[in-house]
Order: sequence, then structure tokens, then C-alpha cells
Amino acid sequence: MAKEFMGKDFLLNNEAAVRMYEAAEKMPIFDWHCHLSPKEIYENKEPADIAELWLGGDHYKWRAMRSCGVEEKYITGKDTAGYEKFKAFASCMPSLIGNPMYHWCHLELRRYFGIEDILNADSADAIWKKANAAIKAGGFTPRELIAKSNVACVCTTDDPADSLEYHQLLAKENLPFKVLPAYRPDKALGIEMPAFLPWLSDMEKRAGTAINSFAKLCEVLKDRIDFFASLGCRATDHAFAYVPCEEADAEELEAIFASAKAGAKVTDEQADKYKTALLRFLAAEYAKRDMVMELHIGPMRNNNTKMFREIGPDAGFDSLDDQLIARKLSRFLDSLAVNDNLPRTILFTLNPKDNYVLGSMLGNFQGPEAESKIQFGSAWWFNDNIDGMREQMKALGNLGALAKFVGMVTDSRSFVSYPRHEYFRRIMCNLLGEFVENGEYPFDEKALCKIAEDISFNNACKYFGLN
Repeated sequence: MAKEFMGKDFLLNNEAAVRMYEAAEKMPIFDWHCHLSPKEIYENKEPADIAELWLGGDHYKWRAMRSCGVEEKYITGKDTAGYEKFKAFASCMPSLIGNPMYHWCHLELRRYFGIEDILNADSADAIWKKANAAIKAGGFTPRELIAKSNVACVCTTDDPADSLEYHQLLAKENLPFKVLPAYRPDKALGIEMPAFLPWLSDMEKRAGTAINSFAKLCEVLKDRIDFFASLGCRATDHAFAYVPCEEADAEELEAIFASAKAGAKVTDEQADKYKTALLRFLAAEYAKRDMVMELHIGPMRNNNTKMFREIGPDAGFDSLDDQLIARKLSRFLDSLAVNDNLPRTILFTLNPKDNYVLGSMLGNFQGPEAESKIQFGSAWWFNDNIDGMREQMKALGNLGALAKFVGMVTDSRSFVSYPRHEYFRRIMCNLLGEFVENGEYPFDEKALCKIAEDISFNNACKYFGLN
């Protein structure tokens, strides 16, 4: 007999899993990596309707709609009404069998709107009316949604050139949760990218000084790290197709920087030398301040040139890269460790072929400064599904200390994405329960529940120093 769709024991297929989830579900959420807007949190406006709340910037949904043949005007079109976009998305839902989007959407409807109907073309009108009536009744501002989700802390993603004005304003508010900045210098590192020179100009304005050398850039970025730290920053984030490790002396680095600032094309080799030196400098500064360095490895971005020209970046046209990452990552981490400059580091891979590369890399550089100082980041982006999460945790369990894992992040721009933590916790508890069911771990309920609670929340709090 088929199980009830999304019933009380959804994804929990053994008694040990049920017991662990009873403990895990009560834990708060520490969302230490996301893309929520601090401006939107501060302004705290109600969404106009469920289309704005759900579809405004969600490239997961956009990709699903394109796969179902929906015209782009119903996906990102600026002149298309929210109702029409919602109807178009609803019509796609039955086709998303096996896609985590199907589960996420129905979890969100249940947890935030109290709607247990199945979303499809036939039910779309009724759900549209029920959801919008709930929004109109109140409780759907960003702050209310964060608080309702039992979130203890949010770490946003912020460029060094950002003013952090909204973080400063939020720090003065009496909020039931923390909102902290996370330092993400991707534009500073992307010297070969068209965005580098405009970013450099913005950084000069923010710093109030000309940046005419690599050394000066490092000085300015160091000052910004201190500013971020003054507002409680504990996390730093960096995205690479692969982590570079190419040597260059100070003279060559200055020549590469001068050439880029003059508008000349930077070669791949030059870019890798520059990135290696700058990331080493930044990592050493993070280590001094006990900040965590996150390395997100493996995306291949903006694959569709036509759509990039029409819509721009972050619109659902990214995918997995398949670079060889092990050797250079090892050499880069070693170059930090040998000089005692290796901060707490979380390694993410977008390509699951590298689960064992990263899982085995952790053990090379652990240290007594923190439990599992080098972490294997949660299944990310294209992997935050049942199979991806299970395989990431199984690799970590086989190669490291799974009970010390810092757990899930939303990596989201949506204020109703927090049921993804519930999704993760159910999958995590079921996997641990399987170990018990198979006789691979004792059924010690107290110990098991502590592991589930720690992975859900406690480990990340300890790792990032969240009081």
C-alpha cells in the first residue's frame, strides 16, 4: 500500500529515523550561507502575491518551467502578470516527479499557507486565492517569515564594496534573530572578467582612495574585512570552477594588475597567478580573525550566450563543470597550512564526482583548533536533493566524522525556502536510521538524537562561533 503523500513520516522509513527527527525538527535554523537581501529584511514589505514571493528570482523554478516548454515571457517576462506566471508554473508541477522542487513547493504551501492541496493546473486558481488571502491577512513580511521558520541567524552574501548600510540598520533593531554579513570577494578575484574594472571603480569610491597596485588592493580588502568583522561577520565565501595554485612573485603580480587596470586582456595563466596570491592573502587575514573560509567549487556559469544577453546572470543558465580539482586544491591548502595561515575551511563541490576528492582532502589538513576544522560542505545547488544529500553524507561518513558535520544551508534568495532544512533533516535522519536498521550502529536513542541535533544546528553554531 502506498504511503500517504508527504505524511507525518515523510522520508522517514525506519523507527530510528522517526525518533531522531522528533529531536531534529525542534532545533532552530542557522542559515550560514544564503543570498537573502538585507535591504529587503530591513524594509520588511509584504509581497504582493504568491507569484512575487515564489517566482520573482527563483532560478530553480525557472529552469523547471523551461524544461516543460513554457515561454520565457511567463518565466522572466517583465510585462507578464503574476497570475499568469503562477498558472504556468502550476501546470508544470505534475511533470516534476523525482524533482526536489515538487517536494519543496508542497512543503512551503503546507508550512506557510496551511494548504495541503496538490498544485497543478486544475488546482492553481483555488491555491492562488487561498495563498493570496493568507498573504493579505498578514504574517508574510521577510522578518515574520524568518522568525516563523525558527531561524536563529542569517548570514547574507556581501561584496567588499557593499556599504553594509542595511546590516548597520538591522543591528539597531530588536530582532528575534541575527542578520550578519558574509564577505564574498568574487569580483575582486575575477580579474579576467568584464565586471572587474567596474567593480574596482566602485571599490575605489567606497574606500575613498585610488587602487593603483596589487599591494594597495590587498590593503583595501583587508580594511573591508575589518569593517565586516565589526558587524559580526564570521563567514567568507568564494566560488571557483577550480581552486587555482600558480606561483608568481610580487613584481609579476603588480604587472598583471597594472595590465588589467589598463584594460588589457588577462590570460588564464595570469588570472590563476593573481587569484592564488590574492586568495592566499585573504585566507591569512581570515585565519587571524578566526573567520570561516567557504570554497564553492565547480560551477560553469552563463552557458547560454543568447539568454545571457537578454536576461543577464543568475537566471538559470549555469551547470556543473568537470575540471580536475584535486592537485591544485591540495597544493593551495598546503601553502596556507605550512605557514599556519589555513583558516577553518568548508569545501563544497557542485560536481558529485568529486565527493571523495573533497571527503578525503579533509583529513590532510585537520587540526586541534576546531572539531573537523576542514569541513565537507552540504550537497549544494544541483545536489540538494535526496540522492545528492545522501551521497554527500555517505562520503563524509566513510572518510571523516559525520557527527561533526555543520549541516545544511538554503543557498537561496527566497524567504520561504526554509523547509529545505526540514527536507535535509528528514533525509539525514533516515540515512542515520538505516545504519541502525542494518546493524551498523547501535540503537542508542540518546546518542543518535544528539547527533541529529548537532548536525541540524549545534555543530554550525560552535564552528562559526555563534553565541
